[in-house]
Amino acid sequence: MDYKELYEAWLANPYFDEDTKAELKSIADDDKEVKERFYTDLEFGTAGLRGVIGAGTNRMNIYTVRKTTQGLANYIAMVGAKDRGVVIAYDSRRMSPEFSDEAARCLAANGIKAYRFESLRPTPELSYAVRKLGCIAGINITASHNPPEYNGYKVYWEDGAQITPPHDSGIMAEVKKVTDYAQVKTMAKEEAEEAGLYVTIGQEVDDAYIEELKKQVIHWDSIKEAQKDLTIVYTPLHGTGNIPARRVLKELGFENVYVVPEQELPDGEFPTVSYPNPEDKAAFKLALELAKEKNADLVLATDPDADRLGVYARDSRTGEYMVLTGNMSGCLLADYEIGQRADKGLPADGALIKTIVTSNMADAIAKAYKVKLIEVLTGFKYIGQQILGFEKSGKGTYLFGFEESYGCLIGTHARDKDAIVATMALCEAAAYYKTKGMTLWDAMIAMYEKYGYYKDDIKSVSLKGIEGLQKIQEILETLRDSTPEEIGGYKVLSARDYKKDTVKNIATGEVTSTGLPSSNVLYYDLTDDAWLCVRPSGTEPKVKFYYGVKGTSLKDADAKSEALGREVLAMIDKML
Repeated sequence: MDYKELYEAWLANPYFDEDTKAELKSIADDDKEVKERFYTDLEFGTAGLRGVIGAGTNRMNIYTVRKTTQGLANYIAMVGAKDRGVVIAYDSRRMSPEFSDEAARCLAANGIKAYRFESLRPTPELSYAVRKLGCIAGINITASHNPPEYNGYKVYWEDGAQITPPHDSGIMAEVKKVTDYAQVKTMAKEEAEEAGLYVTIGQEVDDAYIEELKKQVIHWDSIKEAQKDLTIVYTPLHGTGNIPARRVLKELGFENVYVVPEQELPDGEFPTVSYPNPEDKAAFKLALELAKEKNADLVLATDPDADRLGVYARDSRTGEYMVLTGNMSGCLLADYEIGQRADKGLPADGALIKTIVTSNMADAIAKAYKVKLIEVLTGFKYIGQQILGFEKSGKGTYLFGFEESYGCLIGTHARDKDAIVATMALCEAAAYYKTKGMTLWDAMIAMYEKYGYYKDDIKSVSLKGIEGLQKIQEILETLRDSTPEEIGGYKVLSARDYKKDTVKNIATGEVTSTGLPSSNVLYYDLTDDAWLCVRPSGTEPKVKFYYGVKGTSLKDADAKSEALGREVLAMIDKML
């Protein structure tokens, strides 16, 4: 069926409710909108589902959630794990409670016990709960930091990480096989509860999760010394972080924690921000105003599902609040966590893990502490996969892992990025440095002096709709077919093509393997420790250009980064 026939089929089918049909009737005269909603199925990819909420096969709604859950249930049955159960969490977004309930009832109807949180919870707690409860999988209803019109559906496997091969392709295949919505199983919640297949969970998992976080504290003495003097401003940006972040800071003993009142309560409309993303400086407007009023030492913001953490730290010299990018805060925590443990001796097989688009400062930190640096594809699930590999082989000790997009993990209680433990650790680090007469910004400057002035940035181009997706692929193929000799005045030393699994030395022509799974990503190693990476987003209709430079000072690094950024944009313009 073409998109018009599918549209008419939804209107005629008694399976779909009247509200859905009313919404579809309202767009009857908008052929472009009808096409966008029905030209394809909302794709279940390696990161799960993510899309605009609404009626249609290419939208997030109760029917696409049920269909996806049926595919997941079929896969779980196929691997013989129906008796293990599935944990379900959800965030503060529109329809998140409803989607999580639909998923639970579909699993129950398939004879799989669903453990659903009583109310919204952060992503890392879902990751923790999968292993805590011994489940085969987890489902998280969230669209992370996307705009309000989006929601999503992430799947985790028994190790607590988002699905990786072979389970991702296996689940995708089963979801694709579910072509008839009416054949999807479901049952009433009351009936499922009576059968013991729908279990509500809450405080018992919360308590265990918080205790795991507190085990990661290194300097209780520094916290005790600085807890009355350190002032912290925090905002959950209307999401899931409010209760767990405040709880762990209170239990550690921090006395001066101020929460942005306008952003404290969950709200899927995100009324105070245009984009609920701690990567966006505009999201910090209210928090910075409160910070100046309270003379705060640091300002923290978690995204709606509390797996990413944004940071501002006060410059003791100027009194200004300085933004820390994800690369900066990740490196600051890596240096603190590994460096403070180094005094007692690091394990011989200790490892620092980063993604391929993360700062080269991580390499310098690993080298300084003589620990192994492991590089993985973009996506925290690949860091989780490394932890699982350490456990299975008995070789390798996880010390720290992070990615440039404001995500890190301290400890192995979870297998996804955890902004709650990062909040705790950054406040601990702030307390430690305060006892040394330093702010976190002072500590960052000291790191630059020690390791070099690394500067990393990203340019993104959004290309929506069918044409946009085609254009993104054209950009990648153009670069793949013709490797540039230089980029922004930097000579290309080697070109990595993760889709073809090749690394080509430009000078010698020698080709070796990347050693990583296939992915539609291109990476260029440049002279002077600079680099550029090009990849399509896995969750949004955009193509991303990541790049990094190394300068002799902050000013020099900023200038080099700005110049390379201009050249990257010029390169993009030529391809559009």
